[in-house]
Amino acid sequence: MLVSDRVQGLLSRERGLLGDVQAFLEAQGAPPEVVGHARQALRNLDEAFLLVVVGEFNAGKSSFVNALLGAAVLPEGVTPTTDRIYVLVHGEQPGQMEPTSDPFVSRLTYPLPSLEGVALVDTPGTNAIVRQHQALTEGFLPRADLVLFLTSADRPFTESERQFLELAARWGRGVIMVVNKADLLETPEQREQVRAFVETGARGVLGLTPPVLLISARGEQRGGDAGFAALRSLLQQRLSETERTRLKLLSPLNTVSQLLNGEATRAEGARTTLTEDLRVLGDLEAQRATHGETMLGELDGQLNRVARLLSEFEVRADRFIDARLRFSNLRGLLNSRQLEEDFRREAVADLPEAIDRQFGTMIDRFVEANLHFWEDVQAFLIRRQPSQEVARTRFSYDRAALLDGIAGSAREHLATTTEQELARNLSRDAEDAMKGVIGGLAGGVGIGAGIGALVGASALDFTGGILAGLTLGSLGLFVLPNKRIQAHRQLRARVAELREALERIVRREFEREQDRADTRLHDAISPFTRFTRQEQARLDAARTRSGELRAELDALQAEVKALG
Repeated sequence: MLVSDRVQGLLSRERGLLGDVQAFLEAQGAPPEVVGHARQALRNLDEAFLLVVVGEFNAGKSSFVNALLGAAVLPEGVTPTTDRIYVLVHGEQPGQMEPTSDPFVSRLTYPLPSLEGVALVDTPGTNAIVRQHQALTEGFLPRADLVLFLTSADRPFTESERQFLELAARWGRGVIMVVNKADLLETPEQREQVRAFVETGARGVLGLTPPVLLISARGEQRGGDAGFAALRSLLQQRLSETERTRLKLLSPLNTVSQLLNGEATRAEGARTTLTEDLRVLGDLEAQRATHGETMLGELDGQLNRVARLLSEFEVRADRFIDARLRFSNLRGLLNSRQLEEDFRREAVADLPEAIDRQFGTMIDRFVEANLHFWEDVQAFLIRRQPSQEVARTRFSYDRAALLDGIAGSAREHLATTTEQELARNLSRDAEDAMKGVIGGLAGGVGIGAGIGALVGASALDFTGGILAGLTLGSLGLFVLPNKRIQAHRQLRARVAELREALERIVRREFEREQDRADTRLHDAISPFTRFTRQEQARLDAARTRSGELRAELDALQAEVKALG
C-alpha cells in the first residue's frame, strides 16, 4: 500500500472507526457473524490487496486464472476442481501450498512478479453442487477489494450469478465483469449482443455500469487473445499503487456501511416489536380489567340465584309456621322432635342440595372464566415472536426470557387454580363465617362439609330452636299468635343474616382469588414492561450513536474516494 502522510492519516482514522463500529455492534448484541465481519474488516487493512475471482462452476475460472498468470498454477477440468479457496501470492517456491487457520482456505505461492502486492483468490463455483463450496465463496466476498466476476458466453448472466452479484452489491464491492469462452461467439453481432446483455443485467443489480470484457482463456493459452490484452490493461490501471490503495481503504468502509445498515434494520425491527409489545400489554391490562368486571357481573347473577333459593325457603318456612303454630295443632306442638322433622321435610326440603349445586355452578363458572383468561395470556405469548430481523440478536434472547417468565406464571396459575382448591376455600370460609353468624350453633357440622349442608343445618338450628320451645303448658290464649309473629320475625332476620353472610363470604373469596391472579399477572409482566422501556431508551441512544458513526463513515468514504 502506498503510505503517504495523507494515506497514513486516513488509515489511522479508519482503524479507529472500524474499532468503534465493532464495539458498537458488540454492545448492541448483533449476531456473531456480523461482529465477525466487523473484526475481519479491521484485519483486512493489514492484509494484501485481495483480487477475488468468482463465477459459476464450469465458467472456466481455473483456466482463466492460469491464463491470467501465464502458468498452469491451478488444476483444470470439466468437473468442479476447486473445492476450497486458493489464495495465490508471489513467492520464490513454485506451487508451495501453505495451510491457513481456515481448513477450507489454502495459501499457494508462485514466482509471479505480477502478483507482487496482490493476492489473487480463486473460489468455488457460486452454483457448486456441494453447498459448503458456495458458503465458502459467499463468506469470502466481504474480504474482497476487487471482484473479477466471471460468466460464460454460452450461458451469460444466469439467475444464480445475478443473485451472487446482488450480494457483491450489498457489500459495496468494485466489480469487473468478464465473459469467458468468447471464442464460441462467431460474429461481432453476437459478441455485442452478449456484452450488452451482461452489461444491462449487471447495471440493474449494481446500480452502475461496470466494465464488461469478453475474453477466451483457451485462446490466451493457445497464443493470445485480444480480450485478455484489454483485461490486462484494465487491471494494470486498477492495480496501480494509488488505485490499489484507494480500493484497499474503501472496501472495509463499504463493509461496515453494510453492517451499520443491517444493524439499523434490526434496531428498527426491535423498535417496532417493542411498540407492539407495549400496545399488547396495554390491551392485556384492559382485558384483565374487563375480565374482572365480567366476573363481578357473573357473581351478582350467581348470588341472586342463591338469594332466590333462600327466599323460596323463607316462603316455605313461613307457610310451615302459619300452618303449625295454630290452636288446631296443639297436639302437634307437644312433640318438638316431630316438629323439627316436619320442618326439615317441608320447609328445608332440598335447600342444602340446591345450595350445593348452585355453589358448584358458581365455582365452575369462576374457574372456567379464569382459565380462559390465562389461556388467552398464553396465546398472546405464543404469538409474540420477534421479526426475522431481530430473531438472533441479544434483544431477542432477553425478550424471550422475559416472555417465558410470563408464560411460566400463566402455566403455574393454570396448574394451581383448580376447582377442588377453590371449592375447599369457599366451603371453609363459609363454615367459619356461618358459625359466627349463627353463634356456634352449627358447630356440629364437620370441616369439609358442603356449603348446602351448613345452610340446611343452620336453618334447622335457628328455626328448630324457635319451634322446640313451644309446649302446651306454656301457651295461653294470646301467646300462640304472638309466638307465630315472633317466629316470622326471627325467620326473616336469620335468613337475612344468612344471605348477607353467604354473599360476604363469596365476594371475599372472589376478591382474594382475583387479587392473587392480578398480583401474579402484574408481577410477571412488570419485568417485561421495564425491559421494553429500558430497551426503547437504549435503542434511542443507539440510533444517535449510529448516526454519529454513519456521519464519520460518510466523510471518510468521500476522502478515500478522492484519492483516485
